[in-house]
Amino acid sequence: MHDMSAHAVQHAAPTSFIRKHVFSLDHKVIGKQYYALALVAALVGMFLSWLMRLHLGFGSFAIPGLHLLSKSGAPGDVMTPEYYLQLMTMHGTIMVFFVLTTAPFAAFGNFFLPIQTGAEDMPFPRFNMMSFWVTFAAFVVLVTSFFTGAGPTLGGWTQYAPLSAVGDVGGPGEGLGVVLWATSICLFCIGQLLGALNFITTTLDMRCKGMSLMRLPLSAWAWFLTSIMGLAAFAVLMPACILLILDHVAGTSFFVASNLVINDQVLPHSGGSTLLWQHLFWFFGHPEVYIAIVPGMGIVSHILITNMRKPMLSHRVLIYSMAALVVLSYMVYGHHMFVSGMNPVSSLAFSFPTLVITIPSTIIVLIWLGSLYGSKLRINSASLFALGFISMFISGGVSGFFLAQPSIDIMLHATYFVVGHFHLVMGVAAMFGIFAATYFWFPKMAGRMMNETLGKVHFWMSFVGAYCIFMPFHYLGIAGNVRRYQAFTDDYLIPLIPVHKFITIAALFTGFAQLIFVYNLIYSRFKGAPAPNDNPWEGTSLEWSTATPPPHNNFGDKMPVVYHDPYQYSVEGASSDYIMQTSPEKVHSADEEK
Repeated sequence: MHDMSAHAVQHAAPTSFIRKHVFSLDHKVIGKQYYALALVAALVGMFLSWLMRLHLGFGSFAIPGLHLLSKSGAPGDVMTPEYYLQLMTMHGTIMVFFVLTTAPFAAFGNFFLPIQTGAEDMPFPRFNMMSFWVTFAAFVVLVTSFFTGAGPTLGGWTQYAPLSAVGDVGGPGEGLGVVLWATSICLFCIGQLLGALNFITTTLDMRCKGMSLMRLPLSAWAWFLTSIMGLAAFAVLMPACILLILDHVAGTSFFVASNLVINDQVLPHSGGSTLLWQHLFWFFGHPEVYIAIVPGMGIVSHILITNMRKPMLSHRVLIYSMAALVVLSYMVYGHHMFVSGMNPVSSLAFSFPTLVITIPSTIIVLIWLGSLYGSKLRINSASLFALGFISMFISGGVSGFFLAQPSIDIMLHATYFVVGHFHLVMGVAAMFGIFAATYFWFPKMAGRMMNETLGKVHFWMSFVGAYCIFMPFHYLGIAGNVRRYQAFTDDYLIPLIPVHKFITIAALFTGFAQLIFVYNLIYSRFKGAPAPNDNPWEGTSLEWSTATPPPHNNFGDKMPVVYHDPYQYSVEGASSDYIMQTSPEKVHSADEEK
């Protein structure tokens, strides 16, 4: 551990509007900027999902004004098959990269990691500012593809070769649309790599006096472990995107095999490998699942402990289990490629660690459930979404056992079963973590309280709606409903259309719930009830020991000194229900003695 005073970040509080609110070096402002970007991206992604669901549920239904987005993609306001695939691609890309990665990791991590470690700021504030603006530029480049002649790419968020590498002959958006997509993701990777360097250095080298690694809150550990994953994962995806761009603009053939014929045209490529893209992408892609979910694990643990008024059954085992997920996430990526013609021995080699990685996940869930058992949980919006996170993670994770078996996955891989699985375990669970963090930390970030009644309405509508949307996906997959189909004309699919209509109605209902959240967020920011004090939830970690909102250097004139583990609740003989990390009061607890 290092004394923070020896590594103090030297930059004065800004005075100009540009330096204070736009090109800010303050990690707290940058965290808010990331959150605002994620919120805009989430609304765009949700809007695209509405368009897709209306088309899937009601077939050739004319969506008023759709032609304004694309005249060629929606003549007469009716979506074409190609435009459906383009919307699906953009929905997946925006949600995975600019929402599920940006909000729980970059937004909340930027704001709270330095405070929870007792640092004045990130060690490289200019890198931090650059990471946001590069990410913002990536989002702008991606959205720009909507306004090009052929529209965005239709290759899916995974952009499998050779379709993504052959140019315009592959279909609408497969030329310039792919180049813009790959440029966007390449920029995004640069932003995340810059952020990961800051997070790792902050955790290892910027902790205040008394803050050992094991005294870090679980949320700080989650951000630290996620940054390690991101440093390796995004460093692989970025060069893959560069190679894909070169296949388009430089005449290379990294991902296009020889003598490939598309639309009766022999393509002038030779020597490439279509599977090379899959290996590079999924080496990033499976750790990305945990980049989205591990921050939620740490955040949910942090929130539950505060509301249970007691620590988890084992602080250390939770940390070790999250670390195990980080390591194992790189050993299982091949299960995404069971249908690629993989050797059965290789399939078995990837199937085994896929089953093993469920062990640390199960341990984490059992610690959550065991800790909740018998506790007097405070019921508020944050704790409800934390419980919802656990529910979604369990429900989505159970279906992963089926997909870990190559023989079963080969039958289900191209169906809605997989879509339901990853939406629950990665998408909805991570979103619930974001909501829990928002309701929990909003008083510290804005100095005001969010409306609890609206928050609980938001939770129950989202909780019920999410299950109504994604649980039927598993039924559709078992029934053979192929994913990415934009119409259901085959005899065996026609009986499934009522299920799609039900899902569409549930999606609109759940989307409306998110508009309630947006209203609550914006209204509370300006007119919400002021936070009653600096520590409205009676928490113990360092973010609750500073002013609300925190000053420019986080702790004012006096830097904190840590005396305790982060979760000293209901300690026998203590003067109150909780003991702050900065309190010099002596306590005797099992965790402290360790």
